[in-house]
Amino acid sequence: MELHNLKPNAGARKSPTRKGRGIGSGLGKTAGRGHKGQNARSGGGVRPGFEGGQMPLQRAVPKRGFTNVFAKKFVTTNLDKLNKFADGTVVTPELMKQEGIISSIKDGVKVLGNGNLEKKLTVQAHAFSKSAAEKIAAAGGKAEVI
Repeated sequence: MELHNLKPNAGARKSPTRKGRGIGSGLGKTAGRGHKGQNARSGGGVRPGFEGGQMPLQRAVPKRGFTNVFAKKFVTTNLDKLNKFADGTVVTPELMKQEGIISSIKDGVKVLGNGNLEKKLTVQAHAFSKSAAEKIAAAGGKAEVI
């Protein structure tokens, strides 16, 4: 068997229903659209979310809060992920990205204190949680804010 011989099994691909092709097809004349009305017209129908003049849910539900466009988007990582580095390593955001600990750097990297750190590392990041900074110091390392 070769690529040019491949074809789907008989009956595996159903041909699309052809509408408006005569009374014998079962979908002739109005082609399944019924008689008259907005949905029977060409180009007819209503926009998404339209509820026939009733107050749409999108407008009826109260809006709360706001989105701060100036907010910094930090990428977070936990201490236990940093155990893969050797003792005495200077861990930078670029090194974390290279090792696959974080996927991107965005506005900065924040190290959180989940897990334990068994290595003596100098960790450079844009922010640290209080517990992360304490655990890095307890392991004999340094937490440096960039």
